[in-house]
Amino acid sequence: MSIQQLDYYFPFFVFAYGLLISFVLQVPALLQLADERMPRHMIQRLKAHSGLAFICLIVGSLWSLQNLLL
Repeated sequence: MSIQQLDYYFPFFVFAYGLLISFVLQVPALLQLADERMPRHMIQRLKAHSGLAFICLIVGSLWSLQNLLL
């Protein structure tokens, strides 16, 4: 993978991370499933990333749109 390809795809990975974490933390059924199957410290770690996920969602979406439009 060249630097140019990595530079093109990286914003989509940032957006996907933000979307995935935000989605899991906002859907009550998924959060309940995580409570049942994951250890408590992992759930706390996931919830601690909610701020970063929201920032990644916003920045990744704008950055991805810039790559798509230019």
